[in-house]
Amino acid sequence: MSAFDTVIRGGRVIDPETGLDAVRDVGIERGCVGAVSEEPLEGRTIVEASGKVVLPGFVDLHSHAQSLAGRRLQACDGVTTAFDLEAGRSPVAASYDRESDGSPINFGFSASWALARHRVLGGGAPRHLADALGVLGEREWRGTLSARQLGELLDLLGRDLADGAIGIGFLLGYAPEVPPEEYLAVSALAASRGVPTFTHCRELVEVAPHGLADGAEEIVRAAAETGGLVHYCHVNSSATRHVDRVLDLVDRCRREGGRVTTEAYPYGYASTVIGAAFLSAEGLRARKLAPSSLTYLPTSERVADEVRLDQLRREDPAGLVILDFLDEADPTERSVLLGTLARPDVIVASDAMPLVSIRDGFRDDTWPLPPRAAVTHPRTAGCFSRMLRMAREEGWPLAEVVRRCTLMPAQLLEGSCAAMRGKGRVKVGCDADLVVLDPATVSDEASREDTTRVSSGISEVLVAGVRVVAEGQLVPQARPGRPVRAG
Repeated sequence: MSAFDTVIRGGRVIDPETGLDAVRDVGIERGCVGAVSEEPLEGRTIVEASGKVVLPGFVDLHSHAQSLAGRRLQACDGVTTAFDLEAGRSPVAASYDRESDGSPINFGFSASWALARHRVLGGGAPRHLADALGVLGEREWRGTLSARQLGELLDLLGRDLADGAIGIGFLLGYAPEVPPEEYLAVSALAASRGVPTFTHCRELVEVAPHGLADGAEEIVRAAAETGGLVHYCHVNSSATRHVDRVLDLVDRCRREGGRVTTEAYPYGYASTVIGAAFLSAEGLRARKLAPSSLTYLPTSERVADEVRLDQLRREDPAGLVILDFLDEADPTERSVLLGTLARPDVIVASDAMPLVSIRDGFRDDTWPLPPRAAVTHPRTAGCFSRMLRMAREEGWPLAEVVRRCTLMPAQLLEGSCAAMRGKGRVKVGCDADLVVLDPATVSDEASREDTTRVSSGISEVLVAGVRVVAEGQLVPQARPGRPVRAG
């Protein structure tokens, strides 16, 4: 037998699709898995994996860390494909075209309902993510659409879908005044094109009893009425202490034939822009939170009071904050987080955030990142390794956790995105997007004090057979990642 390009030798291979969980050699040829063998394989490059596990690369459905530095941090956390599907982009073709310098991991975007709406109401098309985040804090894009403007919105989103957008992303939580009928109309467009929707829901009835709709009921209704595939983003931070009610509703919808999927991340604190509608003083009170629940990342300050909150929302609506919605040190509240992650078929997704420079001289292309030169939410660097660490501590089956981080997100997308049929698996013919890690030591290292510290216990990350992480170290020049489009 001729030698493979690369052989990962003697690791415990877990393939969540076939159920394989055994020691094997994995041969890689021309960017794909060429063999998964009980017998030793020969390779021009040998990666020793004895005592470690070999997994499909993690597929992150929810990453706003779409910069070189952000993707490098995610690669060090075992991510090989990262999508921004909740917020998305519009026009999506321009966002794909701007990726000419290459990427360490694969990436893709949905069509952004919020940005398309912004354009319909007279705003421009943001060129940079910072501009797009700024839009979320503005009131103008949330205005009522006429019938003509709704038609324009549907045309813009239809164009983005034709250009390869992976579904439509909704930020309903940032626009609570938008009528439910508009959400249904756009959801029907997605269903007619055979692509999913990805929704940050509006507030639940427990938080906003006089709102236009209950956020969870609205998502389930869209699945039932359109027949489309509807994905419920970060259900843990959207539902918080009401998550059991929400997940029971989702389960009931599935039993009745509705196509609804959910995701969560393993943290009790969230991140977004301080100008978000639900972070007003009134919105925080409705959630039984105070301004001190917010940490304003550009200055790392706890927001002192409502006066300071109003000032920051006025002066820097795009400023990133961390929001404490559960106290992980409280056993009762931690049990809410663990209970969500333990529910059957909840996908793991990071909601990774952009990096905010807090020190002169920070450059996105610098590696290693200077300590504390930039801040983000720790989930950007550590979501998946944290999930594996928590699974180890809680005694959850490793193979099941791997399925939720790899195969499940790939299967969610593969009906409308053929490229995803080759991801989330360790099988002959599939993409060689692979991770080698030590299940006994893998752990997140990023914290609120050092948000960009890379994960530990991950020794190898390969994208299309190229080692992006080798012997525990990022390979800065490796940029084998490719755009992933619907179709």
